[in-house]
Amino acid sequence: MRSGRKKLTSIDEYIDMFPGDVREKLLQIRKVISEQAPQAQEKISYQMPTFYLNGNLVHFAAYAKHIGFYPSSSGIKAFEHKLAKYKFSKGAVQFPIDDPLPVVLIRQIVRFRVAENLKKE
Repeated sequence: MRSGRKKLTSIDEYIDMFPGDVREKLLQIRKVISEQAPQAQEKISYQMPTFYLNGNLVHFAAYAKHIGFYPSSSGIKAFEHKLAKYKFSKGAVQFPIDDPLPVVLIRQIVRFRVAENLKKE
């Protein structure tokens, strides 16, 4: 959905590109991240919504059949046992677009990443 579009400048602009049901999920994931990392800055990086705190904290993006969540390889490794029911790789997990977002799991992963990135100070 993102190819061929102008360069994005804000997460709002990114979210506004999607239809209502997808937009709701993107807003939900943004809210969860914001609550767990209120000191993080929002930006667009790699044409994806990104939260930044002493480096990239997490990215997320919408696709035709899933919401991609990118908490770095350490975020995936630390929660691999809880991610078993999802398709995931070294640094990414796919949450099916038709399923409810695993808010509790996302919250845990973001908290983990915040603690990890704050150690960089």
